[in-house]
Amino acid sequence: MKNLITGGAGFIGSHLAEELLKRKEDVVVIDNLSTGNMENIEHLKSNPKFSFHIDTIMNEDLMKRLIKNCDVVYHLAAAVGVKYIIDNPLESMQTNVKGTEIVLELANSLGKKKVVVASTSEIYGKDRPGKKVFKEDDDRVLGPTTISRWSYSCAKAMDEFLSLAYWREKKLPVVIVRFFNTVGPRQSGMYGMVVPRFVKHALLNQPITIYGDGKQTRSFTYVADAVRAITGLANNRKAVGEIFNIGNPNAISIQELAEKIKKLTKSDSPIVHIPYEKAYEKGFEDMRHREPDITKIKDLIGFQPKVDLDEMLANIIKYFEK
Repeated sequence: MKNLITGGAGFIGSHLAEELLKRKEDVVVIDNLSTGNMENIEHLKSNPKFSFHIDTIMNEDLMKRLIKNCDVVYHLAAAVGVKYIIDNPLESMQTNVKGTEIVLELANSLGKKKVVVASTSEIYGKDRPGKKVFKEDDDRVLGPTTISRWSYSCAKAMDEFLSLAYWREKKLPVVIVRFFNTVGPRQSGMYGMVVPRFVKHALLNQPITIYGDGKQTRSFTYVADAVRAITGLANNRKAVGEIFNIGNPNAISIQELAEKIKKLTKSDSPIVHIPYEKAYEKGFEDMRHREPDITKIKDLIGFQPKVDLDEMLANIIKYFEK
C-alpha cells in the first residue's frame, strides 16, 4: 500500500507513519510544520519507504502529484488545539475547510482514492443537562459565533459534510474519525493540550494550572490505540461513508488528573486554578463532560482501548524526562 499522510509530522500523524512503515507500506508525509515538528519524524527519514514534503496542503499542484501516486490518504492536517484556534481563527478555518476540500476533490478526480478524514469530539459542542456520553448521531449544540472556539467545531463539521457529500454524490470512499483527547509521546502542550502541559510543569516543579474549577471530566485515548483504530477502519470496506468515535470511555476529572500527574512525577508543584476568561478569551465556554460511545467501532472492527491512563501517563512522563 502507498499512503499519504497530511499533517504527518504532527503528533498523531507521526505515530501513524511509524506504524505503516512497520507494516512495510510506503509512506509520504506533507506538513507545513505550523503545529507539526520535524523531530517527530526524524527517526523515519532513513527508511527508504518514507518520504516527506515541507509544504502546505493548499499547494494544489504538489497535492495532485502526491495523491495521484497513493492508494490511501490519511487527512490529518488541520489547525488543532483550543489555544491555537482562538489565536489564529482565520487561518484555522481556511486550513480546516479549504484544505479538506482540496484533498477530497483531488482524491475523487484522480481515481477515487480512499480518504480517512480526521475530525474531533469538538463536533458535539456544548453541555446539555444529564449528557456525558456522546455517540455519532447525537445532535450538536453550539454557542454563539462571537465565541472563537465554536469556529473550530463548525469548520470540522463542514469537513464532515463535504466528505459525506463526496461519498453520496461521487462515491468517493471516505471514512470519518472523531478523536477524543488522544495523548502520548511527542504531543506538545503549546496549543492547550492538557496532559503534556501538566506533565511538563510537574517535572519542572512549576505550578500546574487548571482552567476553571477542575470538576470537568475528560477521557483520554493513547495514541497507539488511536492509530490501531484508524488503520482498522481504513482497511474495512464497511467503514466507508460512516463516522466513528475513537476514544476511551474511562473518564477522570481534570482536578484528579492534575493530582495523579503530580504524584507520579513526585513533583512539588502547587495546583492552582484560574478562570477560563483569563486563560483564553471573554465569554469562553467549556464542556463539563465529554466521553465517547465507542459501540459503533467496537461492533465493526472489534476495537477496544488497550492502554489505561496510568500506563499512558507513565509513557508520557518518561518521554518528557528524556
